[in-house]
Amino acid sequence: MAVLPILKWPDPRLSQHCAPVGQEHLDELIADMFDTMYAANGRGLAAPQVGVMKRLFVMDCTWKEGKRSPMVMINPSIMAVERVPVTMEEGCLSIPGVMVPVERPVAVTVQWTAAEGDIHMADFDGFEARCIQHEFDHLNGTVTFDHLDPEARSAVEAEYTALKGTSE
Repeated sequence: MAVLPILKWPDPRLSQHCAPVGQEHLDELIADMFDTMYAANGRGLAAPQVGVMKRLFVMDCTWKEGKRSPMVMINPSIMAVERVPVTMEEGCLSIPGVMVPVERPVAVTVQWTAAEGDIHMADFDGFEARCIQHEFDHLNGTVTFDHLDPEARSAVEAEYTALKGTSE
């Protein structure tokens, strides 16, 4: 398969709401997205991060610990959230080098279609719930910066711009 280029902030596609997946053939895209995610040392990757404006993402929250648990979520819906919020630092493959504090519910119930076409619903908590919510945000055109108040966002975007300037 292939490693795809990952869009970097402030690419305007990262701020766009994605269209539902229809009857498209997705096997090659999904394989390429997993290859891309693993090559970038990530745990999740949404289709818009590789320029495909469709509602799907891949994730594998355990591979860095030695056990692979790849998952594909097509047209996901968050059906319920735990009312207990937790703030943690989050990184993003589209905003490399910057960690942002993001408050998210500690658990979610999600409904999605798997790559094989089966519809699933399950509860997720901890890091899996956080990863799902992060990737789900991408499908709605939201990045980690969008979770910050204007003053904090300005400071973090300046940090990111400075990092980008030194890496180019």
